[in-house]
Amino acid sequence: MNQLHDIKHVLIERLKQQHMLWSYENDSIQDIPNDVLVELVMLYLDIEEINMLFQLLGYKAVKRAWIENVVAQGERYYNLNYFFAWYYFHAKQPRRYVKAMATRQFNKRLAASIARMNSSNNC
Repeated sequence: MNQLHDIKHVLIERLKQQHMLWSYENDSIQDIPNDVLVELVMLYLDIEEINMLFQLLGYKAVKRAWIENVVAQGERYYNLNYFFAWYYFHAKQPRRYVKAMATRQFNKRLAASIARMNSSNNC
């Protein structure tokens, strides 16, 4: 347990060095949600730190957060996501996989948005 806390502390410190946690108060910075941690580490840190994410959270949690938070950003990070799909998630057709996951996330968010609109119109 202490080793996992140490890993999270190291990742947070490296993100602070990159000025990626400027919006967090020092008291709440340790409470950063795991999905946000995955997003920031994958977008702004290096392979060494990304590998630490897998030690901290495990394969499934990192993959889920990557798809929901990084892949969902679409074309902006397409090449980076292509690399992640190939290198970390061993996709046989990484380009097709990234495109499919981005489309899936878009459709999920669109359906949730429509459902919210419908429920607020029924009130």
